[in-house]
Amino acid sequence: MNDIEYILCPKSIAVVGASNRTGSLGLSVFRNLIDASYQGILYPVNPKARSIQGVKAYKTLTDIPDEVEMAVLIVPPEHVENVVKESAKKGVKGCIVITAGFKEVGGKGVELERRVKSIAREHGIRLLGPNCLGAANTNKDVRMNASFARGMPQPGNIAFVSQSGAMCVAILDYAAGRHMGFSKFVSIGNKADIDEVDLLRYLRDDEDTKVIIMYIEDITDGHSFIEVAREITLKAGKPIFALKVGRSPEGARAAASHTGSMAGSDSAYDAIFMQGGIQRVEGVRELFNYALAFSTQPLPKGNRVAIVTNSGGPGIMATDTLIRPGIELADFTEETREKLKESLPPTASIHNPVDVIGDADAKRYESAIRYSLEDENVDGAIVILTPTAAAEILVTAQIVPRVARDIKKPILCAFMGLVDVSEGIEYLSQNSIPNFSFPEEASRTMVAMIQYADNMRQGRRREVFRLLEDQEKAAAIIASRLSGRRDYFMTEQEAHELLRCYGFPLLKSRLVREVSEIGQAIEEVGLPLAMKLDSPDILHKSDAGGVRLRIKSAAEAEKVFQEIVESAKRYRPSAMIRGILFQEMAREGVEVILGSTKDPKFGQICMFGLGGIFVEALKDVSFRLAPMWDTSAENMIKSIKAYRVLQGIRGRPPADVKAAKLCILRLSAMVSNHPEIAELDINPLILYPEGEGCVVADARIVLSRR
Repeated sequence: MNDIEYILCPKSIAVVGASNRTGSLGLSVFRNLIDASYQGILYPVNPKARSIQGVKAYKTLTDIPDEVEMAVLIVPPEHVENVVKESAKKGVKGCIVITAGFKEVGGKGVELERRVKSIAREHGIRLLGPNCLGAANTNKDVRMNASFARGMPQPGNIAFVSQSGAMCVAILDYAAGRHMGFSKFVSIGNKADIDEVDLLRYLRDDEDTKVIIMYIEDITDGHSFIEVAREITLKAGKPIFALKVGRSPEGARAAASHTGSMAGSDSAYDAIFMQGGIQRVEGVRELFNYALAFSTQPLPKGNRVAIVTNSGGPGIMATDTLIRPGIELADFTEETREKLKESLPPTASIHNPVDVIGDADAKRYESAIRYSLEDENVDGAIVILTPTAAAEILVTAQIVPRVARDIKKPILCAFMGLVDVSEGIEYLSQNSIPNFSFPEEASRTMVAMIQYADNMRQGRRREVFRLLEDQEKAAAIIASRLSGRRDYFMTEQEAHELLRCYGFPLLKSRLVREVSEIGQAIEEVGLPLAMKLDSPDILHKSDAGGVRLRIKSAAEAEKVFQEIVESAKRYRPSAMIRGILFQEMAREGVEVILGSTKDPKFGQICMFGLGGIFVEALKDVSFRLAPMWDTSAENMIKSIKAYRVLQGIRGRPPADVKAAKLCILRLSAMVSNHPEIAELDINPLILYPEGEGCVVADARIVLSRR
């Protein structure tokens, strides 16, 4: 038995702080349990009352003669600790602490929450909250509403987990207006004990839940979150949609590298959601749109969409939104076009989008919808209706669920307007057909459904790569550089030494300490070559005049050697200069950046994107948490806007994306094995044409014991 059952499916509940006083939380919670027809036994606890709402009351928890599985605490914060101790004596298995005044207020509240958590943990009590709205379970065998929301949500297959109680009540009210039902809703509050990962593990196996929506302010354990989210989204086939607030860069720390400067805390959350198969939404409206569609419609089997509309403009809007992320407009078979031609007027469009024109009646709509969805080249449909004088709005709405029952493909509607279409929208809603105010909303939702279905298929495919790594040697290199230090900026030569331990492809190079060594270096590296300052005290070599390219002779190399040393001394007189790195010139290719930064909460975050001088200007990058699987590395590459550049444009050959993927996996392994790597930049990593590999052209690594 999952111990969250004691919170969401208790056989008996004691409400400590239950009250008869109008307007009190104690009355609201107890009344909600009664009004929901809770199927277990209720025990109100109030030292001053004989009964609450006609139910016999007890002065303390321990006065209750029977077993109590769960207690709801609605008492002043200074009494919570004693009530949890009483719960332990009584053998209570779970507590919902609705009371506020804990770590969210700081000061003594932080210590009070720590003590309450410690007592609960010591006695094996699972604790929800404190500072939460409560929880509800609409299962007919439970019917529990242990919250102070305004009533019980209607039953459904959507589970809602929220860190904000206020968001809970607002979303429940909005959902009621759209006939959306819930299997569970849980307000997690301060997460002293039960957090989002605990609830996801429970919902993974909950037969009543088909879709999970979340309002998140922070995540406690990113790696555990990813692990259970992938089990839910890819194995159990339950989509998760998350509204994560706090995109501002306030939490981002100053960093010396490109990766660090762009990988603020919000980038970590993007990475977590991507790797967990979770769709991050931009607002409450989108959260509802996705939840409604995924909870009522089958997933599309492909990415070919048909559009049926009575107006050209909205059809174009829907098309634009579909095409932008790479979704296809379905190409009808000749048979379908013939059927459409026979059933539509000559002025109608029998191609996709199907324009049944403004005077379309319900019968014309039915022919267009049915014939489009019956086509083997169609995986789903969007039906758009504008309220023209000729439109039979309600009758057309009645057609859609009928077709949906006959043809098991997703149908999304956009009956546009508010007043004239209201009756039709209400009918669609009552019959589990999602309706959207505008065509682009319907298209975005269809895109999300297609992408999720594709992610499920892709996520179950795994490749195994054997990565060459010398973990012991790498650890020794790191230990020697950090000996007696808290932080250390590796020179490029040292960075190459570390990267070589994990099989990164590197350019030929040699560190030159004296002018007399230049001839031997040229013999080893060849001409033309690059010359780079090697100093642990100067991180950005270019700023100090420490990088010179395309050196073509020994004489030029001698001259440049002196110039770089002098420039570095002017830039930072106290800097230690170990020498000049002579490096072969890389041939031309596509420049990308590969890097990592250590997030204080989630650990190592890897970054990939367009490289070279454009990285900070364009910020076309993607992030994932390490360690990662091959599919995460592949999706990381595909998710940048410049992916088309890697595929080859304007006659250029496609870049070796597989080589880039291998380097991402090498990076993931390296930073996972060596947490002392605080920041790492490979910029650029030069990708050669497909099958020709890649090479590290420049690297920067920062080590830290922090």
